[in-house]
Amino acid sequence: MNHVRSSLALAAALSLSAVGASAETMHILWKDLRPASQAVAEDAGLPMIAAKLPDHGETLSVGLQDKTIQLAGYALPVDRDGDLVYQFLLVPWTGACSHMPTPPPNQIVLVTPAHPYKMSQAYQSVAVTGALKPDMEKSQLFILDGVSVIQSGYSVRKAEVVGVDSVPDTITLPVNSPWSFLNKKKN
Repeated sequence: MNHVRSSLALAAALSLSAVGASAETMHILWKDLRPASQAVAEDAGLPMIAAKLPDHGETLSVGLQDKTIQLAGYALPVDRDGDLVYQFLLVPWTGACSHMPTPPPNQIVLVTPAHPYKMSQAYQSVAVTGALKPDMEKSQLFILDGVSVIQSGYSVRKAEVVGVDSVPDTITLPVNSPWSFLNKKKN
């Protein structure tokens, strides 16, 4: 009987520690990944472009290193097999990296899901949860008209990925953008 009680107590303790772990997840916004000096472009309603920044967007927020974060953005597949995605770039706006200016590295996260993520379309809005690593990495991105090498400033490995309806702290693309149809809300 004591063995059953101790097993129940252990199970209860483990479930409480799991609840505590989720309470430590920091819900961050894209602006948290860059230094305050880079807020000017977004305040003007313009997407941040690496070439226009003095450091080319390579200044990272090391204060978030190894923190469990949750960040919402748009998934752009890097490694996929059909509709299963094994690795993707998380970007702050639709159309980023293909036919739109590439965001600076401190606004791109390379995500490796814990389990392959079933994605119905490029630029699907998702929320990613996992340990954030400031880490400059280059990925080959296969787009319609060729291959691009994209530098990301962060990575999240073994990430939990879920679809979301909207992405806070994002830029609405100008009406003349070829990707503006992705800004429309689903009814």
